[in-house]
Amino acid sequence: MNIQFDHQGAKPPLTIRLCGPRGFCAGVDRAIQIVVLALKAYGAPVYVRHEIVHNRYVVEGLEAKGAVFVEELDEIPPEHRNQPVVFSAHGVPKSVPADAQARNLFYLDATCPLVSKVHKQAMRHQRLGRHVILIGHAGHPEVIGTMGQLPEGTVSLVETVEDAEVYVPADPDNLGFVTQTTLSVDDTAGVIAKLQERFPNLQAPAADSICYATTNRQEAVKEAAPGCDLFIVVGAPNSSNSKRLVEVALRAGARRSLLVQRAAELDWEEIGEVSTLGISAGASAPEVIVDEIIEAFRGRYDATVELAITAEETENFLVNRELRGVPLTREDMAFVNG
Repeated sequence: MNIQFDHQGAKPPLTIRLCGPRGFCAGVDRAIQIVVLALKAYGAPVYVRHEIVHNRYVVEGLEAKGAVFVEELDEIPPEHRNQPVVFSAHGVPKSVPADAQARNLFYLDATCPLVSKVHKQAMRHQRLGRHVILIGHAGHPEVIGTMGQLPEGTVSLVETVEDAEVYVPADPDNLGFVTQTTLSVDDTAGVIAKLQERFPNLQAPAADSICYATTNRQEAVKEAAPGCDLFIVVGAPNSSNSKRLVEVALRAGARRSLLVQRAAELDWEEIGEVSTLGISAGASAPEVIVDEIIEAFRGRYDATVELAITAEETENFLVNRELRGVPLTREDMAFVNG
């Protein structure tokens, strides 16, 4: 891109609307802390089943500290059976801890407490004789984990309003629903409304399934997006909540919206000339990358940062009991927090 400088070489002006809340939620922060603290307490290697959170930068940072990521438990060599294996923040089916126990593995569960709450809501529906409808995206680890809490045949996945229109349950009067925590509040509302229209006795969970952090990040994007020439969401392509923020930004009035993992991905030709830029970050995206992207724009623009803050988050989830006596320093988390 050929940015136009004036005769004095001044950079063009740019207003950056920086959303708050953004980035790490309490569940993601806790999951990363669990791996870091396990490495401090037990030494390397600490095994992690699947990505601890959906962010390549975080995964690589933990690998550099001694974490080893595996897809399945049988990849852990017998000589490391006493080393911890951590289950990801997205949650796992009941079969996974059962498999770990059968292999005599020492495991630490980093499932987000809000995902665990959805598991309990789904199990409560089933215990009360209801067939469970899970609103979510097929193949997402959280959906696999939630469906894996229940016996085969007792849960059905509904992804869209169209799915809700054609879903045929065995007993329409005995249904309960839960939702994946990282969905768009607006999209989920449409699916729930269609299900409630078709099945008036459908039972809701005891509390909203979509987590506070997902809702808060979407509300901040709605506030900042109107009038933005471009809206950048920092996040990974396999991060559900990050992809939803891109959609929310476009619906709220941003002319364009991009999902970006690192500043090096920024295509300045594609970006073109912008005067108002929105920036947010998905719940698994570290603040150091937000800083990196702002600095990349500062290199090309005379940038002014305005904060678009719609909520303050004070939630803090305790790590596993086994790790609570291990000190966690600012330096331990500097690779993600800066």
